Amino acid sequence: MSTRWSRVAGHEGGDAYARRFTELEGSGHDLHGEARLCTTLTPPVSRILDAGCGHGRVAIELSRQGHDVVGIDLDVSMLAVARRTAPQLLWLESDLSRLDAQDARLGGAFDLVVSAGNVMPLLEPGTEAEVVRRLARCLRPPGLLVAGFGLDREHLPLDEPTVTLDGYDTWCGLAGLQLVRRLATWEGAPYDGGGYAVSVHRRPAGH
Repeated sequence: MSTRWSRVAGHEGGDAYARRFTELEGSGHDLHGEARLCTTLTPPVSRILDAGCGHGRVAIELSRQGHDVVGIDLDVSMLAVARRTAPQLLWLESDLSRLDAQDARLGGAFDLVVSAGNVMPLLEPGTEAEVVRRLARCLRPPGLLVAGFGLDREHLPLDEPTVTLDGYDTWCGLAGLQLVRRLATWEGAPYDGGGYAVSVHRRPAGH
């Protein structure tokens, strides 16, 4: 299935994409804000699903911090890098809009689902609400869905933004999720209306 991501990525494979992050880390950039934030939001040794895991950067760091992590993505070249880098982790190829929370390969429900790296804006148009619904079903109450994505051209590899916070909150509400926190960065800065946001929604008991 084609997604905005597949059209943006073009012919760039997982190795080239991973190499860019290696170069960033080598130049002093901190690449682990997502994993650190997720660790502050959930108990130690939690089950975490990295939805749209790419080449595994976030999932691998979460595993290093002691969590039980599953990574899932549709891009086979990205998953090939992830499997080569961390073969001890479970990496699944799946379209998020068809993700089945009852899939035995997942190993049960999760305490937290993280969706970093502009996954939401790069989904296939029209599938966004369904993806959020399916991710919500992967959570055991009071589990958290944590998603960070750009809201303007400056923070997206796209000509125009595709997701608004109001729209995203609506999809979460339809999925039975409640907003508990909104940040401007993965480092925890408060959201002030800028072009990037990290949203934390909870699946309450009974949903």
